This record gives sequence, C-alpha cells and structure tokens, in this order.
Amino acid sequence: MIKNASAVWRGGIKDGGGTISTETGVLKEAPYGFKSRFENGPGTNPEELIGAAHAGCFSMALSLMLGEAGLTPEQIDTKAAVTLDKVGDGFEITASHLTVVARIPGADQAKFMEIANKAKAGCPVSKLLKANITMDAKLES
Repeated sequence: MIKNASAVWRGGIKDGGGTISTETGVLKEAPYGFKSRFENGPGTNPEELIGAAHAGCFSMALSLMLGEAGLTPEQIDTKAAVTLDKVGDGFEITASHLTVVARIPGADQAKFMEIANKAKAGCPVSKLLKANITMDAKLES
C-alpha cells in the first residue's frame, strides 16, 4: 500500500512559498512557507501535518486494540503537539506529545492506560518518528 502527497516550492527560504497536496484531494495546494512554519503565519506546515497524522494514526490504533480487548470506544479525542527544535546547524522534530481523552464503556483506567501505551508504541506514525513520544491519557466516564 502506497499513499502519495506532493509539495511545490518557489523562491528562497524566507521570501518563497509553496503548496502541499494529497493524492486524495483532501489537501489541494494548501499554502505553506517560512512564516507558517517558523512565525505562526497563515498556512500549514510539515509539523502540523505530522501532528494530524500522528493523532489520527494513534486514534485508529487505539480503537483497533480496544476492539481486540472486547471494548468499543464511544469517542477518542487525540491531539498531537509536535516540537521542532534547532539542533546543531539545522532543525529536528524532537518530540510528539499526545493528549488523549476517551469514552469507553466498560473500561477501567488501568486497562485503558495499558492499551493506550501499546497503541502509542505500535501505531505506524509513532514507529516512523525517532522523536520522544509522550502521552497524557484520560478515560472519561
């Protein structure tokens, strides 16, 4: 299985800009540039997209693993905060922190945390990142 995305960049690093698109069309020429990446300007950035991918991947992995344990979530709400740090002469994604709130009938906190930690380690995006991955997880009643 191969999923495709593309980026086009024009100009210099600070005065240029680009667009990011996905094969499915969910993102179609979404703008990105220096200001959206380093100065909180308008547009998207690679770290934000990695965060969305990590949150989505983790949520699906958690749902799968809960199902294998005989539990069905009503809702899993995951946020990912991706940290981009200056390291040496360049930049590096050093961390991704997942914040999870889930409603799962019949689950207790201990079982939920056991499964959430397995999902954190086992989702494909977590496996891709060499960053420090941390998590706060809360089971709502």
